[in-house]
Amino acid sequence: MAYWLFKSEPDVFGWDDLVAKGDSGEEWDGIRNYQARNNMRLMALGDLGFFYHSRSGLEIVGIVEVCALSHPDSTTNDERWDCVDVRAVRSFKMPVSLDQIKKSPELSDMVLVKNSRLSVQPVTDAEWAKVCEMGQTKP
Repeated sequence: MAYWLFKSEPDVFGWDDLVAKGDSGEEWDGIRNYQARNNMRLMALGDLGFFYHSRSGLEIVGIVEVCALSHPDSTTNDERWDCVDVRAVRSFKMPVSLDQIKKSPELSDMVLVKNSRLSVQPVTDAEWAKVCEMGQTKP
């Protein structure tokens, strides 16, 4: 199993919106960055990810699961763009802010710290465990 981080603007599509979709989940569509797209192409069913509120909030608020493998993005006819589907697994007991992550020496190499603009990014096993601990949430 691999771990990921998915960024979304909460006023466009937030954690509560994904939770409302239930077990069927939702396409993680609209990604127009090759590196983010390539990350989604590497995902396997059952991979887990953090749901991160970008722009406002700047915090990890929940855990998602990949529930459909990479497929054409339904929001475009351009064959270059793929997406996966994700569903909400559980909310964080305590959201983990970007400031908290930046202050943690164990997370200094996290992609979120090094390349904060990348909308879909890998997370290491150690980073996953540390962020879940910080959020008082079962990994």
